[in-house]
Amino acid sequence: MKYLKTVPNRFEFIFTPNHASWLNIIETFFSKTTRTVLRGIRAKSKEEITNRIAQYIDTLNQAPVVFKWSYTMDANPSGVEMV
Repeated sequence: MKYLKTVPNRFEFIFTPNHASWLNIIETFFSKTTRTVLRGIRAKSKEEITNRIAQYIDTLNQAPVVFKWSYTMDANPSGVEMV
């Protein structure tokens, strides 16, 4: 919070309930990356891990898939008002 006060208007807080993490596409990406790239490896350095992740992202970017969002705010069952 202290850091955020030093960079006003740079970040926007968005509430995502912890029981609905599937709504957060970046969590899905991190989960898939972990399962695909990092599970079961023995890396000798942070640089090796960084290179593996970068190579994975480069591979994904060669054939990108457009994510079609189907969730609408009208269907918000949590009752939390989004501002």
